[in-house]
Amino acid sequence: MSSALYSLGRWAADARRLVVAAWIGVLVVVGGLGGIVFQGFDNSITIPGTESQEALDQLAATFPEVSGVSAQVIVVAPEGGSVKDPDVRTPVESAAGAYGDLDEVVVVSTPYDDQLSAPVSDDDRATIVQIQLDGDAFAISDATKDELHDITDQLAQDLPAGSQAALGGQLYANELPALSVTEAIGVVVALVVLMVTLGSFVAAGLPLLNALLGVGVSMLLLLAATVFGPINSTTPMLGLMLGLAVGIDYALFIVSRHQELLRAGVEVRESVARSTATAGSAVVFAGLTVMIALVGLSVAGIPFLAIMGIAAAASVGIAVLVSLTLLPALLAMAGDRLRPKPRKPRRAGKGRRQAAPTDAHESRFFTGWVKAVTKVPVATILVVVVALGALAVPALNLRLALPDAGYLPEDNEARQTYDLVAEYFGDGFNGPLVVTGTIVESTDPLGLMDDLADEMRSLPGVADVPLSTPNQAADTGIIQVVPTGAPDSEETKALVTEIRDRHDYYQEKYGVDLSVTGFTAVGIDVSDKLGEALLPFALVVVGLSLLLLMMVFRSVWVPVKATVGYLLSVVAAFGAVSLVFEYGVFADALHVTKLGPVISFMPIILMGVLFGLAMDYEVFLVSRMREDFVHNGRRALLAVTTGFQGAAKVVTAAAIIMFSVFVAFVPEGDMTLKPIALGLAVGVAVDAFVVRMVLVPAVMALLGDRAWWIPRWLDRALPTFDVEGEGVAKELRLATWPGERPDGRADVVAVSDLEVAGPRGPGLGEPPVVGPVSVRLAAGDALVVQGDASAPVSAFVLAVAGRLPADGGVAKVDGLVLPERAATVRSRVALVDAEDRDGDPAAAVRAAVRSGVPVVVLDRADVVTGREHRQALAAALGGAQAAGVTLVIGSTGVSATDLVPDGAPVLDVGPGFGAPARLRGGEVPPPLPPDPVHHDDLIDDQTDDDAAGTPVDAAGATDSPTTTQEVRA
Repeated sequence: MSSALYSLGRWAADARRLVVAAWIGVLVVVGGLGGIVFQGFDNSITIPGTESQEALDQLAATFPEVSGVSAQVIVVAPEGGSVKDPDVRTPVESAAGAYGDLDEVVVVSTPYDDQLSAPVSDDDRATIVQIQLDGDAFAISDATKDELHDITDQLAQDLPAGSQAALGGQLYANELPALSVTEAIGVVVALVVLMVTLGSFVAAGLPLLNALLGVGVSMLLLLAATVFGPINSTTPMLGLMLGLAVGIDYALFIVSRHQELLRAGVEVRESVARSTATAGSAVVFAGLTVMIALVGLSVAGIPFLAIMGIAAAASVGIAVLVSLTLLPALLAMAGDRLRPKPRKPRRAGKGRRQAAPTDAHESRFFTGWVKAVTKVPVATILVVVVALGALAVPALNLRLALPDAGYLPEDNEARQTYDLVAEYFGDGFNGPLVVTGTIVESTDPLGLMDDLADEMRSLPGVADVPLSTPNQAADTGIIQVVPTGAPDSEETKALVTEIRDRHDYYQEKYGVDLSVTGFTAVGIDVSDKLGEALLPFALVVVGLSLLLLMMVFRSVWVPVKATVGYLLSVVAAFGAVSLVFEYGVFADALHVTKLGPVISFMPIILMGVLFGLAMDYEVFLVSRMREDFVHNGRRALLAVTTGFQGAAKVVTAAAIIMFSVFVAFVPEGDMTLKPIALGLAVGVAVDAFVVRMVLVPAVMALLGDRAWWIPRWLDRALPTFDVEGEGVAKELRLATWPGERPDGRADVVAVSDLEVAGPRGPGLGEPPVVGPVSVRLAAGDALVVQGDASAPVSAFVLAVAGRLPADGGVAKVDGLVLPERAATVRSRVALVDAEDRDGDPAAAVRAAVRSGVPVVVLDRADVVTGREHRQALAAALGGAQAAGVTLVIGSTGVSATDLVPDGAPVLDVGPGFGAPARLRGGEVPPPLPPDPVHHDDLIDDQTDDDAAGTPVDAAGATDSPTTTQEVRA
């Protein structure tokens, strides 16, 4: 992947004007399309397969008068008055008539109607005018909503002084979230952090520009997507929040790596390509983990949540795509203006050198940090676990529900209606239950409904049963049950459970199959279904975390540690949300409109998003530790220190930016998004600054060398994910290897100390291994690989053909490094299996030569028997050599030297594990170029020593024997 990203980055740098123009064109086209086809957002929630949804669907067919959304107008008479007074009754009846004349209104009930009587408070001061509409809340036109408001305003004017009339109900239970100036503050904070981190306004502006364009494209695509189905109004806000945060962070990683390379003197175009290949690989990994987790929200089986996850994943995907294409183009346009000023070493004494003051300060700070947390790692681990565990305790009382009008701001009319209803009638009147069933077999439907109403009144938790009636066809009945508790209370949930538990009793006694539905029951079912999906989703996320990190770090303990840290961050975020929304800590400061349950899908969304971000920080931080330990040969504890020092600055900046963007959506955000934003802000802060920058170094220091242990069988089984661009670094290091040949011909195949394991047979233990082998072949050369029946000849030739990964060493075929460019090598190497060619592979060899491939690999040449067949094959191979094709011929049990001219090199492969291969004839390539020295790391080491008071001379020598050994290494 890093090789492909290297090519992508180089192309974007070369075609920078085209890339920028293309993205602007995409923005314009998508914007025009979104504006034309936008259908509006839909907050209706459907949960297929639940009792409440099935009953609601049945009511829509058999009892449409009560299946649609409802509105309610609460009328409060003046102090000492009554709703039965003529000066109150007359305007109420007039308004009821006006409501009933509206096209989308089905029925209006007032306290003065004998058949559909509306409730009246115990003191006769208040009544609720019920307005039943035709369709769900988002099918009702804005014109009808406006007319309802106008009639209610007129009613308020017509009522006597001291009266109240407020419009609310399910129709107005939610309002669309909107952006405010507070969100812009998060962007400003991000800009300041970027300027401090990257050192210039131009460098800081590029990540912002990158993120804003990506967010613009994703939001406009979301508008266009409404033509294909309903999209919740929270979806674009979640996509905006995530797209902005990850877009800035991903760009920061690439720009900071670009500046490192520019500081080292790399040319701009090459630096852009390398930055895209290295940091871009980490961006792809981070983006994929977030996207997989977001798409995984569909495991809950709730359509609106699945759409929300897919839309948010698309926003993240676009942020990744923009970061890998537009950003390299912008970096190329900026050119040398992003090149940091050279570091000015300061003299500490004769012959002694230190880093620049700023770098030394940063080094001392982060080195002091990591040394402090790793000094007594067991104590650090215990403190972190206990502290985060204590923060997680409030999460035990975290309750989930769908928000209703009670969560709207207090100045909202629907919220005022909600509060007045609760004040005069009780909390339950804001969320009545609807119990329905088929009564077609009843001979006395009215009597049956009265009996069922009496049954409902006898249940604990029931405040009133104001309505119990069959429909006009007398085949379906409904019972309106008013709970004593609020719609989001545990009492109401218990009542729903009680009615459902008595299902068999009602069916046996009355012959009616009753179901509970309505807005409140739907919310309870959504919460329950999401709660059931939380554990499977957590298992998927945890399993994915372990697998992905094992692929990246080739370790067992590092993924386990990372996953445990992620879970600590999640439960701490849940605890913080519970403290604010359940216990009221900082509730006023954060403009929390009502204490109580939080939005039902908060936990699963938070887990999915935080998973990707946590893996991002883990990879960026620990990969530097792994690089210093594995590739630079440093001891485990020193690798933790230097790796932390190399990555901490960028991780800190990225976390501050992410936190700023998320927390900006909290103060003025709606109550649907507010707990999600707060949970993500706390989760990011805890994960980055506590888990990754405190717990991780302590655990790594405690584990030492054991941190990088992985069983050999698992290492072989896992695919490799080159997240830090090691592949492209390897290609760049081997770009000029093996160099020119004495005869001036170009090398086509070059291998150095190549080791390839043969197949593992049942009960055979460790597989046989070929190698180490070193050989180089030019155009027209041939290599014969042969051995007895137990030798893994096929494994070696398949590795050269790019069909099998090697277990050690280096191979280049047609200038491409294996296994990094295995896909391209496979397209340039023709593999001919003699056994699959019906004993006549000569034709296949000739066909391969005609196709123009530079290399032909012939496997199992021993199956070709008979003098004529072998002569024909030898002639085909000779023709290939004459055409300049390089040949690699494998043969088991039978020598294949008769197929090539005399003097061709022969590789004799021994049997068994670890048996050396013997090369007869041929040339071997020169030694591999050494890994480049990480000068920045050495400077950091020296700075660390200076900060500790250990003298370091210009050559890197020190008075400390240990440090001398490490610097020389």
